[in-house]
Amino acid sequence: MTRDRTPEAPGKGVLSLRIDLPQGRIGPGKIALLETIDREGSISAAGRALGMSYKRAWDLVDALNKLIGTPAVEASPGGYRGGGATLTDAGRSLVADYRAIERAAQRAAEPRLSALMDRMRT
Repeated sequence: MTRDRTPEAPGKGVLSLRIDLPQGRIGPGKIALLETIDREGSISAAGRALGMSYKRAWDLVDALNKLIGTPAVEASPGGYRGGGATLTDAGRSLVADYRAIERAAQRAAEPRLSALMDRMRT
């Protein structure tokens, strides 16, 4: 359901969800970054995997930390053995909440998306 995912079935419409809060915006790109940090264990590796610079990845992590008021990612500095990064409980909760909202929105929109897709095929 993010821009780097494909629909579950060919020809099926999929929503892209962006949540605008008073504190800032949460969207598929930031959530994908958190998921990739969780998988890769590193902010720099996550940035590379998503085709973004290390600075851009850090800036997005910093924006998320400010947005939720607590760190979403815990980073350890590099050095001889290299650094790393893990999601905090707040980061994991943010991803889980976003994905739950995304699934609920997709289910709610499914009939209208199907109707729209049918009209576009004719």
